[in-house]
Amino acid sequence: MTGARRLLVLSGGHPYEAEPFADLLASFEGWTVTHLIHPEAEIAVAEGAADAADAILFYDMPGYSFGDGRAATRPPSFTYRRAITDYFARGGGAVAMHHAIAGWAEWPEWAEMLGGRFLYDPGEAHGEQHLDSGYRHEVRYDALVLDPAHPATAGLPPRFPLCDELYLAPIWGATKPLLRADHAFVHENFYSASQAVTGRMFSNDGWDHRPESDLIAWERPVGTGRLIYLQPGDGPAAYADPNLRRFLANALAHVERA
Repeated sequence: MTGARRLLVLSGGHPYEAEPFADLLASFEGWTVTHLIHPEAEIAVAEGAADAADAILFYDMPGYSFGDGRAATRPPSFTYRRAITDYFARGGGAVAMHHAIAGWAEWPEWAEMLGGRFLYDPGEAHGEQHLDSGYRHEVRYDALVLDPAHPATAGLPPRFPLCDELYLAPIWGATKPLLRADHAFVHENFYSASQAVTGRMFSNDGWDHRPESDLIAWERPVGTGRLIYLQPGDGPAAYADPNLRRFLANALAHVERA
């Protein structure tokens, strides 16, 4: 493509440090960035904000309201759902980062697009019942490249260190696995998301979650486009990591609409 490519970034619904995240967005050379934050982002997309995008970066976790020890949920509007579905049907591509895998708990098709789901409460994902998912902040681990020939991993070392939050959550749609974490994805190494919502942070008492996949990045087709999910991306250390920046820049170029 010629000229600046148009990147639509969606955030909101989950706290993050705005200035370091803005520095990450500014590092994407050759992109004109439009950054929308929920709840306004949902309205703007429903009104056509995604129509002209060459790629979308989802860093949002919409559809939740936390309070009184519970996570209340709601679905996106019909017009938002149609806009996102139509975007992929036209060959649009996207990268989804970190907590985006928890977004829109009442829109199952979103989890199917990503190929995984983080659950704040026990519930259904991909036709199976699951316990609430697990989280662990500031885990030091190595990321391992699974497909060095893939465009998203170009220029990455075979193994590189990260310090970031990891999730213990069901994954079922990794058509092209890209990165895995050298870490044991078992309940002993994580904390219960549901217990955290009720105020018991950093607890896994009585929570016997099954082991899950150690994949932390993958690609899958959505409509006639493609989506790459990247689990790392919790905060400034991840935003500034040169290997993650390279992966994200590569991934955005790879999913860009032709």
